Parts: sequence; C-alpha cells; structure tokens
Amino acid sequence: MLAHFVEKALIPPPLPMLLEKAPAKINLSLHVTGRRADGYHLLDSLVAFADVGDILTLDPAAPPGLTLSGPGAGALTAEADNLVLRATRELASRCPHLRSGHFHLEKHLPVAAGLGGGSADAGAALRLLARHNGLALDDPRLVAAAAATGSDVPVCLEAKARWMRGTGEILSVPLALPALPSLLVNPGVPTPTAAVFKALGLAPGSTAREIGEGAGAFEAAGTAEALLEALAGTGNDLEAPALLVTPAVGEALAALRALTGCRLARMSGSGATVFGLFAEAKARDAAADKLRRARAGWWIAATTIA
Repeated sequence: MLAHFVEKALIPPPLPMLLEKAPAKINLSLHVTGRRADGYHLLDSLVAFADVGDILTLDPAAPPGLTLSGPGAGALTAEADNLVLRATRELASRCPHLRSGHFHLEKHLPVAAGLGGGSADAGAALRLLARHNGLALDDPRLVAAAAATGSDVPVCLEAKARWMRGTGEILSVPLALPALPSLLVNPGVPTPTAAVFKALGLAPGSTAREIGEGAGAFEAAGTAEALLEALAGTGNDLEAPALLVTPAVGEALAALRALTGCRLARMSGSGATVFGLFAEAKARDAAADKLRRARAGWWIAATTIA
C-alpha cells in the first residue's frame, strides 16, 4: 500500500495550458521612404495594437502541431508555412533544446487584411514559447527568430505601440499612446500585399521621401485629442495603390467618413481593412450599430487602439 502511494506521488502534475492574445496590428501612419536594391521596401510607420484579435494556446503536454478554429480559420491551413509553426522552427534552430507542444489558433481576424494577423499570431507563439522555456522577451535568440519569421513579427513580439522603420527591424522604445476608440472595417475582399506594392511602382534602389520626425512628434500627444491632431498630418502611402487593386477599400473609407463622430478614417497596412478613430466610445458604438445595419456582409469591430 505504501509503495503504491509513493508511486502515485512521483507522477508529476499535468503542465498547464498557456494562452496568449494576438492583437490586431494597426498602422496609424505608414510612409514608404524608399526601396532597397534587393526589392525590399523601406517603411516609416507608427504602429499600435487594438484590443481585438486572435487567441493562441499552447498545450505543452501534447505532441507538437497546430490546429485551427474560429470564423477566420477557413482561409488558413495548419501546414508548415503557417507563421506560428515557422516562428517555432526559427526559435528551435537557435535554442536546440526548446520545449514546445501543440498550438491551437482561434482565428478571429480576417486574412490578408492589413492587420498583421499572421505576424500577430507568430508573435503570440514566440511569447508562449518564451514563457514555457523561461526566456525573456528581449532574449537575442527570440528577437532574431521574430525577424527571421517575417518583417512585421518583431513589432508584434511584445505587441506594444512603437515607431517602426526599415523593413520592420528598426523599432523605437514602446510608446505610451492615449487610447483611441476605433472602428475596424473590412469589406470582405482580400488585398494581396505584393500587388499593392507593385501598384506603388517604386523602382529598386530609389528613395521616395525623407524620413519624418518619427516617434518624437507623438511623444507629447498625451490626450486622444492631441493624438488625433498629430495623426491628421500623416497618411498611408499604400492607400492610393490599394484603391487601384481593391476598389472596395474606397467604399469602406467613404462609409466610415460619413459616420457621425468619425474624426479620421484611414487604411491600415496594405489593406483592405480601414479604421475610423473617434474621440468618444459612445460615438464609436453608435457608429458601429449604424454601419452593421447598412453593411451586414462586412467585418466590423468596435475596439480601442492604444
């Protein structure tokens, strides 16, 4: 009897399931400053994150793999090129004894939508692996794995507002931006990033514009009103070419700009998702109700960007 008790006592408790949110990445401003000779475009962008996104869990006790669910899962596959698995491989190549497990992605964000959904998922995967393996988020191996996975993954690693430059590898310190009540709207038409950059028509080795003031211009924006005023002087250089590739982007922007209380409407990333910024959550919620009644087939999320 005693031997049986000792044997059971030696059985380790099951490892807990780990969970991370993968918030939508929003380009509050996006300027293309040039294009390198190797074809990569250089960006100058104020990036923030919304409180809506995907949910990623890691079961450390299950065999490695990935399963999918959620309203956006039908547009994805769980094959090896999924960014969650790619990020895992990149980190494992730098940490030979990395402990992993089974990922499950609950996909809520639309795909190919300018919200960095895949990059946000990869960032969440790296945070889960960091927790499971006792790694700090500034561990050089983790940072290198993020950069190797994709150009938007480094800013999604900690998912904090930052100024992003270069091909995504140059990041400012985290920025304490005031919260902005927002509407995210996607007309249900995917916009291929490559097609948008092609329509931009920037030749390799060329310079499009000088780099602006960057994060310094927004550090003094301590209120939503001040941030809205600062953003009014910026834009998204990919918006015009995206309108050529996906005219529905223009329709979504026009719908946002017609809503009462919308202070600024702009496209995020390379589209097709657009966002509307409001000074008050009450105005945002009323606008969301009105737009949902008018556009039942669109993806519409009332959220906060910060």
